[in-house]
Amino acid sequence: MTWQASVVTLFPEMFPGPLGQSLAGKGLRKGRWAIDAFDIRGFATDRHRTVDDTPFGGGAGMVMRPDVVDAALAAAIAAGPERPALYLTPRGRVLDQAMVRDFVAGPGLILLCGRYEGVDQRVVEARGLLEVSIGDYVLSGGEPAALVLLDACVRLLPGVMGAAESGVEESHADGLLEYPHYTRPADWQGRAVPPVLLSGHHAEVAKWRRAEAERITRERRPDLWARHAGRDRAPSAPCVTENQCAGRDRAPSAPCVTANPQDAAAAPAMDGRPAAA
Repeated sequence: MTWQASVVTLFPEMFPGPLGQSLAGKGLRKGRWAIDAFDIRGFATDRHRTVDDTPFGGGAGMVMRPDVVDAALAAAIAAGPERPALYLTPRGRVLDQAMVRDFVAGPGLILLCGRYEGVDQRVVEARGLLEVSIGDYVLSGGEPAALVLLDACVRLLPGVMGAAESGVEESHADGLLEYPHYTRPADWQGRAVPPVLLSGHHAEVAKWRRAEAERITRERRPDLWARHAGRDRAPSAPCVTENQCAGRDRAPSAPCVTANPQDAAAAPAMDGRPAAA
């Protein structure tokens, strides 16, 4: 069965966009995956095709109307009710590779792209939408986020990437950032390729790559390193505090303490950061 993506958006012309090029585009043309877009404005009922209105309680900006958005969502869901429906929003759970693999394992996705100040919360609750963010920053709308999420998914679909190994030996595949890559010439502007990569000793190459992946992750993403290191910690050694690591609700005198003191430096800060876009 073809993996199907449906995008509910005010700008259907943005899709497939860059996903129609390169490997994703080839996969699309070969039927490895499919995409359609539902124009939210087409579900408006007035002659001006109004999709937004002023927020209750006052404030800047406009909010997308629940009746119009829900009608567009209903059409997308009817075309594939077994697919999970997502809402791209800065306050959602931050996308990671584990989520991507879960999405790829299913029949496809329905993606709601917000604009303006966002979508009326009642639609999110009524439809049970999974709120997803692609990072801690704000975009003009959900469409670029949808393209990012879809690209992450499509490249993992069978038959899209040239080598299956490419999806295994890369950043985040094993909870680590990827090791550095080198190619010809072996010496460029006085910079030589690490000798081990020229040795032909596959076990040593694998060992070097693993060590580099761990080093880079420790240096650049201590949050990922702490999570990765935590997977090797014994199940009987959870992170425990007086207030169960409750973030901003924790008393200043109750720091997060790991059961293994050697892991303290690697433990993630329990600072209650919101999952944002």
